Amino acid sequence: MPVTDVQQDLDNRTLTITADFDAPVERIWQVYADPRQLEKVWGPPTYPATVIDHALTVGGRVTYFMTGPDGDKFAGYWQVTTVDEPRGFSFDDGFADEDFNPNPAMPVSKNVFTFAEHDGGTRATYVSTYESAEALQQVLDMGVVEGASASINQIDDLIAA
Repeated sequence: MPVTDVQQDLDNRTLTITADFDAPVERIWQVYADPRQLEKVWGPPTYPATVIDHALTVGGRVTYFMTGPDGDKFAGYWQVTTVDEPRGFSFDDGFADEDFNPNPAMPVSKNVFTFAEHDGGTRATYVSTYESAEALQQVLDMGVVEGASASINQIDDLIAA
């Protein structure tokens, strides 16, 4: 399992997940840069993603929906804020309606994904910061740690293929 550490910090409103992969930084970058690869790992196995728009550029937008086991769909978006290919990127991640308009009733997280060489492979650090401790607690209660960990753990199978 690639996920090696999960830290929740309500005081600083952050969730940090660390994962180690047996692949070079450039290969892990490609998982996020290619929408078809991203679909295989963005969302837990029981809620696979379908990427609709994918512009991994500063100011770009990524839109997607996850489909649950009963066919229910949950839409989301990324608003890309920085790109440092292949070392990482940052984005605002939010829930959306079926037309990919932000859902103001749900939390938005500011995310920084970094990829660094580590022990002959890549250490990925995923940091999500929320507007409030309550917003972080809301997504924790929704199972974000389990869902994100299951999603990230799918990367091993993808890079091995």
